[in-house]
Amino acid sequence: MTQRPVLATLGLLAITGLSAAHAENIGEVDTVFKLIGPDHKIVVEAYDDPKVAGVACYVSRAKTGGIKGALGLAEDKSEASIACRQTGPISFAKALPQQEEVFNERISLVFKKLRIVRMVDTQRNALVYLTYSDRVIEGSPQNSVTAVAVDRGTPIPVK
Repeated sequence: MTQRPVLATLGLLAITGLSAAHAENIGEVDTVFKLIGPDHKIVVEAYDDPKVAGVACYVSRAKTGGIKGALGLAEDKSEASIACRQTGPISFAKALPQQEEVFNERISLVFKKLRIVRMVDTQRNALVYLTYSDRVIEGSPQNSVTAVAVDRGTPIPVK
């Protein structure tokens, strides 16, 4: 009997598609006053790259408020901006794939996600990060890109 709540929680996590990487809320600003429920906002969140020590990505995005936003039923806008920076010595525990999704976050009840993909530019010894949103039926072409140059003395290991 005690396994039911645990199984229900695991099922809910699988359905909503929560990623293993968690965002750290850096700050937010209100953009539209809502009489009932939270205001519409722009939030800034930080993600540490789980496979590259010393790199953090900062993502700003719209967050819908109001009653639907408070209940988690609102669909957030597809627009997002990203800036990734070196925050310490860069090191790699193991070789990286040429391209890999490193973070994703649900921005609607079920079908829409904000995604961040890391690409390795071996010619310039840089890590390129792309953010975009997708939906089961139709995604958005709106995107943002940033790059982190890695010192030539630290070659990026690629699989």
